[in-house]
Amino acid sequence: MISYSKQNIEELEHLFKINLINSATGYKSANLIGTRSVNGQENIAVFSSVIHLGSSPALLGFICRPTTVPRHTYKNILETKTYTINHIHLDILEEAHHTSAKYPEDVSEFSKANLKPEYKNNCKAPFLKGAPVQLELKFIEEIPIKANGTIMVIGEIVNLYVNKELLQKDGLIDLSKGNVAAINGLDTYAVAKTNKRFAYQRPK
Repeated sequence: MISYSKQNIEELEHLFKINLINSATGYKSANLIGTRSVNGQENIAVFSSVIHLGSSPALLGFICRPTTVPRHTYKNILETKTYTINHIHLDILEEAHHTSAKYPEDVSEFSKANLKPEYKNNCKAPFLKGAPVQLELKFIEEIPIKANGTIMVIGEIVNLYVNKELLQKDGLIDLSKGNVAAINGLDTYAVAKTNKRFAYQRPK
């Protein structure tokens, strides 16, 4: 195996280091976060850091990079307290990835990436039309991470929408049936395939 010490990592070429560390954690969720500014400007951006924080209340978190440059998603969430999380699927991989491009605040990534917004149940933030899983969230709190200047944004699920054929009898959402994607590193996508599911384990 190839070995990298802390010092080796610090001395790596910048892009190589970013790719190495981002892919070392394994596959991550691939989501598009939809927001709308107080002026009505729609925004959608790809995130690979959405994590489950608890089921009761139903909380999710994601990491926002340092605000040394404008972060439109973060700004909109703080101002409106509402956002959506939408699963990326096989049919929109290229379009979804294009939302990572740095457009001005007054430009909608929906139009530039040829994605369609969808509104439902009086949610002020746009969902991604056609996403097999869509979640509406209410902003709860933010936690600054002093070590690198990033911010964990925490939200509570207000509404959850899932395609009927994905939902199993026990509540599991079978993402493979929706061709839902995961991200390896920053720019490599893989589509989920269910291989094995195990029963709840108890001590032998």
